[in-house]
Amino acid sequence: MEVLPAPKTLERLAAARLYAITPEVEPASISEIVQAWIRGGVDAVQLRHKSLGRGCLLRLAVELAGLCSTSNVLFMVNDHVDIAMLSGADGVHLGPDDLSVAGARRAAGDSLVIGASASTPAAGLQAEAAGASYLGSGPAYATPLKTEKTVIGPHGVAAVAAAVAIPVFAIGGIELGRLAELRAAGVTRVCAIRSLAAAQDPESEVRRFGEALAR
Repeated sequence: MEVLPAPKTLERLAAARLYAITPEVEPASISEIVQAWIRGGVDAVQLRHKSLGRGCLLRLAVELAGLCSTSNVLFMVNDHVDIAMLSGADGVHLGPDDLSVAGARRAAGDSLVIGASASTPAAGLQAEAAGASYLGSGPAYATPLKTEKTVIGPHGVAAVAAAVAIPVFAIGGIELGRLAELRAAGVTRVCAIRSLAAAQDPESEVRRFGEALAR
């Protein structure tokens, strides 16, 4: 029988519209950025840092999990199911080269929300059937972080969202000025990295994103 995360966590996930991913900078800077995002009203935060050692990554994950928990913000860890579980994170996001969604669900049971990436309806359906709780779909626009991937555009993201029953967040090149186009295509959830992390005032930028998504 399929095991799912706690209902309250899934309710928060269903209500989430703005999901932010941390930049690969020093841990102290990441903490400051995440605190600003929380003050701005972000719905979910993912710790993604490919170059930090596992011990440092765990310590940072524990800190961010605490910050997010006290503010009712969902906290995810990229790639590492064990660090997500040890840190008290709400979930983990898995890429194509990570542990499979089904394997992560077997390992974590009902303790974690599990995210996966899908650029086609078929891939989205496969991830959902394996136990994914939500999807990141894209690239919605060209981005220097994912130059090897084919841009699927807002309508491509909308097609993935229409195929599954779980939340789908557009990712890739997400900027404030593109939210109206995404919403016009039927996309109501976004995941941003550079535009939120590199903003001069991350708190205000998150607030502007939230207002645009709520229109």
